[in-house]
Amino acid sequence: MSGPETQPIRFDANARGPLHGVRVLDLSRLVAGNMVSLQLGDFGADVIKVEPPSGDPLRDWRDGGKSLHWKTYARNKRSIMLDLRQGAAKDALLRLIKTADVLIENYRPGTLEEMGLGPDVLLKANPGLIVVRVSGFGQTGPYAELPGFGTLVEAMSGFAARTGFPDREPVLPPLALADMIAGLYGAFATVTALRARDSGAAHGQQGKGQVIDLSLLESIFSVLGPEAAIYAQTGSVKERVGSASNTSSPRNVYRCADGHYVALSGSTQAMAKRVFETIGRADMIKDPRFASNSDRVKHRPLVDAAVGGWFAQRTREEALRLMREASVTVGPVYTIADAMSDAHFRGRGVIVDVEDRELGRVPMHNIVPRLSDTPGAWRRPAPGLGEHTDAILTEAGLDREAIARLRASGAAG
Repeated sequence: MSGPETQPIRFDANARGPLHGVRVLDLSRLVAGNMVSLQLGDFGADVIKVEPPSGDPLRDWRDGGKSLHWKTYARNKRSIMLDLRQGAAKDALLRLIKTADVLIENYRPGTLEEMGLGPDVLLKANPGLIVVRVSGFGQTGPYAELPGFGTLVEAMSGFAARTGFPDREPVLPPLALADMIAGLYGAFATVTALRARDSGAAHGQQGKGQVIDLSLLESIFSVLGPEAAIYAQTGSVKERVGSASNTSSPRNVYRCADGHYVALSGSTQAMAKRVFETIGRADMIKDPRFASNSDRVKHRPLVDAAVGGWFAQRTREEALRLMREASVTVGPVYTIADAMSDAHFRGRGVIVDVEDRELGRVPMHNIVPRLSDTPGAWRRPAPGLGEHTDAILTEAGLDREAIARLRASGAAG
């Protein structure tokens, strides 16, 4: 994606977004909480990463020796290092909390209370604060205090049991899917809570904060859609079907003559008809075995044999051309290398190069979604550990001598 013909996006600390004026204290670690604050930061919030002396563990997720996860998820944020095991650091944090609109944390449930920083304390210090509590299983329930990494909830939600092939083991997603979904829900919930707070203040009521209980389990469970209703009504548990679908047919990944793959979805009656016509099997739509979507799902192996046989006789380029000429919903199966060289990805700026002090430039996903009048902004690169400690403490009202004492004691750095 990088190249001399493109100029990397340059950060502008003075840029503004629609959430300008919102201050977020992010005490979380790894992906879910960082995804919440990434969305808020991309759209203008002042996100302050409150990191322990060892830093956010996301810094240690390295590829080629470089913290590329951190560079992506920590953009548009500042960093302060506080050792919250020390009372002086807690006092400094409470001063920051009084200036904040949002606090994000993902400690194991009960830990914040043990630290003397439970929601009652936080909301007493700042009644308008929105407290986002990220956890694997939620703040209540039998599993609340269990460690809750995304892997566990991707398994326990039923998601993994639906992924993979029927004669193989269930498949976990190869990326932090549960965390990403929870992060998006969390950002939406945060903006909703801010809207509720500020709307109350606008009507003469004191702006009131609240606590958001954000569970990774519930977030990814929602992806299963109506499966609970389907099980309750039919008594059946849907089996793994690889890249096919329990819901529609034809729908699968098919191998072409040159070894490349395409993905096809014929999820409407009109689209299925076009597929059959394109492969020279218009007769199939009149066959009772394939006449309706339900019929095709029941006879999915036969449908896939017919469609897959057609693709197997053509290169991917030829197959895509013929299918697209017939307005069939089909597309190539890309690797990241394919995506980064694709004309649409490049022309639309799905992936952008951003300036980087260490590497010169780093490609990453663009700000999502795109707002016509109040778009997000590229304000600052991912910070070094504690890079903004002095500036943030100064904003909280501490003078040079107080900051120096915090540094000397190791409470801040």
